[in-house]
Amino acid sequence: MTTLESKAKELLALHRPGNPVVLPTVWDAWSANLAVNAGFSALTVGSHPVADSIGRGDNEGMTFAELLTRVRQITDAVDVPISVDIEAGYGHEPAQLIEGLLDVGAVGLNIEDTVHSEGGRLRGDQEHADLVHGLREFADAAGVHVVVNARTDLFLRQVGDEADRMDRAIARLTLAASAGADVLYPVGRHSDADMRRLTSELPLPVNAIGLPDKSDRAELAAQGVARISFGPYLQFALAAEANRLLERWK
Repeated sequence: MTTLESKAKELLALHRPGNPVVLPTVWDAWSANLAVNAGFSALTVGSHPVADSIGRGDNEGMTFAELLTRVRQITDAVDVPISVDIEAGYGHEPAQLIEGLLDVGAVGLNIEDTVHSEGGRLRGDQEHADLVHGLREFADAAGVHVVVNARTDLFLRQVGDEADRMDRAIARLTLAASAGADVLYPVGRHSDADMRRLTSELPLPVNAIGLPDKSDRAELAAQGVARISFGPYLQFALAAEANRLLERWK
């Protein structure tokens, strides 16, 4: 576990508000090697691109075991800290999730508050915080400070009244921070003013999504972001380029 703990500390230290770490979102050994060879020092494994790569649907269309198989292939291929999007947890208990991730060499996770196995309902604020607390508790018991990125889908799904959505998201993520999260992820595309409010009012480093072919690192840095990931958009951008190349040969 010493190496895993070292990688976990390394990953956490990369989160610097105003000087964000870019974690390219990968889905297999090929894409992981591509990103590491390009000079990136840590990666995140995206559930959506992994699911696409094995012929499954997003939103827990694959199993946790299928995800772990792919993560092990990635950690066998590259020697950098790896964080994994575990969606809503695939119906598993925190102990099983932490054990599975550590077993395949991952040292970070994203946990979202949409429960796909229950009709896509949104967890309550305290319910989500309790899950975060369980993940932190079992990671600590294992001796590895797994970097927990607590995500909310309030903006993505436009849940509730827009007038107080920002307030509700900040309250929800602040509760997750108190429960043991390391990073907070208000997933969605935000205006400059909204992102600045999120990074100034939330008590932990903030993760923002970036479009690899359109977003600007300097702009996100100026907004106070500490972590940038691509979700499925790197895979989408590569697919668009592949389609352009293939079109020439029809």
